[in-house]
Amino acid sequence: MITAVRDAWIVTQDPRRRIIRGDVVVDGERIVSVGKGYKGTADREINASGDIVIPGLINTHTHVAMTVMKGTVDDIAFPEFLKKVFSIDSDRTDKDIDIGTKLGCAEMIRSGTTTFVDMYYSEDIIAKATMEAGIRGVLCWCVLDEEMTTQKGNPLQNCKRFYGDFKDKRKIIPGAALQGVYVCNEETCKGTKEFSDEKDIPLTFHLSETREEVNGHRKKTGKRPVEWMNDIGVLGKNAIAAHSAWVTMNEVRIMGAAGMSISSCPVSNMKLATGGVAPIPEFQKHGVNVTVGTDGSTTNNSLDLMAEMKVLGLLQKSSRWDPTVAKAQELLDYATVNAAKAIGMQDSLGSIEEGKYADLVILDGGSPNLRPLLQENMISNIIYSGSSSNVKTVMCQGDLVLENGRMNTIDEAEVLSESEEMWRSLCLR
Repeated sequence: MITAVRDAWIVTQDPRRRIIRGDVVVDGERIVSVGKGYKGTADREINASGDIVIPGLINTHTHVAMTVMKGTVDDIAFPEFLKKVFSIDSDRTDKDIDIGTKLGCAEMIRSGTTTFVDMYYSEDIIAKATMEAGIRGVLCWCVLDEEMTTQKGNPLQNCKRFYGDFKDKRKIIPGAALQGVYVCNEETCKGTKEFSDEKDIPLTFHLSETREEVNGHRKKTGKRPVEWMNDIGVLGKNAIAAHSAWVTMNEVRIMGAAGMSISSCPVSNMKLATGGVAPIPEFQKHGVNVTVGTDGSTTNNSLDLMAEMKVLGLLQKSSRWDPTVAKAQELLDYATVNAAKAIGMQDSLGSIEEGKYADLVILDGGSPNLRPLLQENMISNIIYSGSSSNVKTVMCQGDLVLENGRMNTIDEAEVLSESEEMWRSLCLR
C-alpha cells in the first residue's frame, strides 16, 4: 500500500536537520520519498497542508504496565514508595498487566511516541498487548538476583525464554534489563551482559538514581556504581542507563569511553525528590549518547514524551543558571536520532529519510499554541509550545495507529473502562 502525506512541513531530523515543505510517501512499511511532490497515485491520501510531520518519538525508559497503578503512591517518601510499589507488583495478574500496557500504549500514541523501551517482568504479556496497540516495544525482561525476586524461576532464564519466544515478532525487540546494583550481584550482572552481547540486544538498567543507592554500593564494594559496573565489564554500546543523576566527572568519562547511552527522566526524579540532576552537557561533551525517558506511571505519572522533552530542557537551564544549555534542537534529538542509536536502530528509525521505517507523527499546524508557525521557529515551537493535544495522526512502521484523533487498533473505551477496576483490585487493599 502506498500512502502519501501531502503538503506538510517535514521536520526530517536528517544529518542536516532540514525542515522542508512537501510530501512524505510510504510504500508498505518504509519511506520512499521525502519532500518532492508525489505525482503518482496513492492508495491512501493524507492531507497535511500546514501541519507538521515529525519522526515518531522514542521513549527510552518506562514501565508501561504500571499505568493502572497511577495515583497510588504519590506524595510519599522514597523508601515508603518502594515498599508499597513492590508489594503491589508481587500481586499483579496477567489481566491487569495487559490492561495497563494497552492504557500506556494509548497514552504514548496520543503523545507521539511510536517506540518505547520497557523494563519489567511478564514482558510476554506486555509484548502481546503492545502488538495489539500497534507500536514498537523494546521490551527488556527485568533480571535480578533470584533470592530478591518475586518472579517464578530464575529471572535470567526467564529473560532468555522471552527472547526465544518473541525475537521474530513484528515491532517487538526483546532486550535484557538489570533492576539495579542494589539487587544484582556480580554474577547476575555478568550473566545478563553476556546474554546481551551474544544476541546483540539492548541492555538497560537503573543507575545512580539516588544518593542512597550510590553510598550504599560504595560501602558494600568500595566503588561507586558506574565504576563497579565498568570494572566487571557490564558497560558497553548496548547499554542504556536510566536516570544517572548522581555521577561524578570520572564516571561520566567512563560512560563516554564505553560508548553507552543514558535515559534522563527529569519528571520522575523531581517528583520523587531524589535530588541530583543528570549532567547532560558533560555527558554530551564526553561522548555519552543522551536520550530521554518518562519512567513509569507511579513516578511521573505521565508517559507524555513531548512534555518530558520540555521539562528536561527547563531543568538543565534552571539548575545551571544557563539558558544556552539543552537547546530545543538537542532536546528533539534526544527523543529521535539519539534514541534510535541507543536501541541500535539508527539505520531504521529516528528521522524521516528514504529507506527508513515510516514512523511518523502529524501535529496540527492550525493549533493556536503552535502559531505563529514558520520554518525559523518550528523546532522551538514544537519543544516549548507543543503538547500532546497537537497530535493528530500517528503511523508506526507504515500502520496508521491513530488517524485524525481516532485510535485504529485497540478498543480504547473498553481499556479505559477496565482500568478503574484494575486499580481497585490492586491498590484498594
